[in-house]
Amino acid sequence: QMILMESGGGFVQPGGSLRLSCAASGRTVSTHAMAWFRQAPGKEREFVAASGWNGNTYYSDSVKGRFTISRDNAKNLVHLQMNSLKSEDTAVYYCAADPGLGGAQAMAVDSLYDYWGQGTQVIVSS
Repeated sequence: QMILMESGGGFVQPGGSLRLSCAASGRTVSTHAMAWFRQAPGKEREFVAASGWNGNTYYSDSVKGRFTISRDNAKNLVHLQMNSLKSEDTAVYYCAADPGLGGAQAMAVDSLYDYWGQGTQVIVSS
């Protein structure tokens, strides 16, 4: 069993930055595919970014160049640095993990992930 807990969400003005963190317990992030998804009000959950256990990273087109996913294996943490935030980035952000996923296509599919956090709210507004 792997438990994930997100933190770092909040309110930010357009153009601002936030850094989300996902703390894992029970299992190590170093052996898992780790990802961030988000769900805006009235919309389906969507892929944001993923980091494979081999170090490969993947991003949705909507966040590419603005968001960066990173791992701290020593602390069993995964981060999502979000820069140049836009109002359309407003959503609940979820951390997800899976021991067996690999490749860009599979890692963007939320139903393939075994473990999920509770989410952290991000609001981008002036």
